[in-house]
Amino acid sequence: MSNQENGMPEDMQPWRELILPELLSSDTIRELHAAIESEWDSSRRSACQIAAGRALWKHAIHDPLAELFAGETYMRNVYEKIKKDRLNNAREISGVIVAVRTLWFDSKLEAALSSFGGGAAQVVLLGAGMDTRPYRLSCLKESSVFEVDFAEVLQVKTNILEAAANSKDEHQHPIMRANSVRRVAADLTEDDWLEKLQMSEFEPKKNTVWVLEGILYYLSHSDAMKVLKSIADKCNLTHTVLLADFMNKQATTLSNSTFHFYSDWPDQLLPSLGFSDVKLSQIGDPDAHFGLLQDPLNLFNKLRNLPRSIQTHPDDGTPCCRLYLLQASGSPNQTIS
Repeated sequence: MSNQENGMPEDMQPWRELILPELLSSDTIRELHAAIESEWDSSRRSACQIAAGRALWKHAIHDPLAELFAGETYMRNVYEKIKKDRLNNAREISGVIVAVRTLWFDSKLEAALSSFGGGAAQVVLLGAGMDTRPYRLSCLKESSVFEVDFAEVLQVKTNILEAAANSKDEHQHPIMRANSVRRVAADLTEDDWLEKLQMSEFEPKKNTVWVLEGILYYLSHSDAMKVLKSIADKCNLTHTVLLADFMNKQATTLSNSTFHFYSDWPDQLLPSLGFSDVKLSQIGDPDAHFGLLQDPLNLFNKLRNLPRSIQTHPDDGTPCCRLYLLQASGSPNQTIS
């Protein structure tokens, strides 16, 4: 199996030394990541692991800030996993699901903003973590971006960005692509997160794209449903687009202590909440592979060929762990199909 078939270009040899930016070894950045390791729980720390995935799949994703947000520990951990997978000719290289998911959200976000027919729009990143879209997507140039997350997460993020801006290395300087960015300290498990968002100049009647990447399954069922219903209610006020990923029940068994909310049929759930147009994709679908999952025997391609109702794989009895990518929309005067 060639490197192209498993999503890695031929010139990315895993035995090459991992070269990290000098700024990552500065006292400021080291202290920030030491605090992350000692003070954050696993769900918060996962933001750094995702950033490492973006950084190490740089042939597919251009994200110059990802290394700084990931930190040295996660960069080295994910690098070693990729190296091991490539040396073993694995069909699924570590981080490929992060790369595909990131690119899917990027492409759907750009399409959603285009669908508004021009003019300014709002983009809300719920559970923003170490997301860097305001600094790497030019499609946000007319959009107001709101990053919602825990106060400590947003503070560390701000401190890392300040360190990068003050770096002697101009290549590390953050370049704002969005029209504006506002960081909103809020807990999605509390009922006041939407109020805090509106206090930060979010306009309920303005066209909005809601991005929920890697967040819903960390919430309890009741909290996740409250968040989804709050967003669905906005369809009665303005053109509203939701981009979100959902685990099925089997996928949450990968970590019962970490993953909670699931939906085996999110394409039926979202219309019941008020979205009029819902489309579901799975990793490996035509709009969700980006040339990174060419091997037909790849785990994701094998799952796509099985009915979604099947819980265990007929070949080996392993759980059918699926990640669904959903785009949903609604607006006043639209009817639910």
